Amino acid sequence: MTRTDTPAAGAQPLLELTDLHVYYGNIEALKGVSLTVGRGEVVTLIGSNGAGKSTTLRAISGTHKPRSGTIKFEGREIQHLPAHEVVTFGIAHSPEGRKVFSRMTVFENLQMGAFSRREKIDDDITRVFDLFPRLRERRSQKAGTMSGGEQQMLAMGRALMAHPTILLLDEPSMGLSPILTEQIFKIIAEINEQGTTVLLVEQNALMALHAAHRGYVIQTGKILLADTAANLAANEQVRQAYLGEI
Repeated sequence: MTRTDTPAAGAQPLLELTDLHVYYGNIEALKGVSLTVGRGEVVTLIGSNGAGKSTTLRAISGTHKPRSGTIKFEGREIQHLPAHEVVTFGIAHSPEGRKVFSRMTVFENLQMGAFSRREKIDDDITRVFDLFPRLRERRSQKAGTMSGGEQQMLAMGRALMAHPTILLLDEPSMGLSPILTEQIFKIIAEINEQGTTVLLVEQNALMALHAAHRGYVIQTGKILLADTAANLAANEQVRQAYLGEI
């Protein structure tokens, strides 16, 4: 069932995007995007290919700078910060396509995820291995020799090694079987239950809305709809356009 245990309304957003405009050369990819994510929420951003979902996450994580608009995290503007500083504020990004370090082992990839931290990471390694037992079994294996599902687990685990307050997940089910997709979404729920806020971009809109408290529909760089996940899942326009129903 779709989640309904959203945090109390009226609380200051953990993450707030206001009138965000992002360009690739002369092409405007985001045209005034505004959204919020509350502490403890799972919020999903759904839309068709090229709608601006991944660009939104890249803008938040600092890998693509907006031309105008603001990004506030815990009340502080971060849109001007480089990506390596954004991570230190508690924002971790698991990108589309996994992008694991293929020549490094699983354990070395996880260590890279903690590059911004100075404290011991043993407890975090244990947490990742508890969430993804397959990674414990593969800890000495080169990441490039692993299956797509295992690489996705590694990409998520590597992001968690930054000990984030909010985890940005970009297409975690891409290319995965239905069984692995279900497993990944169970882990997303567990990560959230352990206290990590999640902003989820996902092509599988049905799974995303079932996992989320709230959602936004983005189309050609603009937010088209914003509502609770349950209401979006029941919305006829959303069902026809993104849930494969006629």
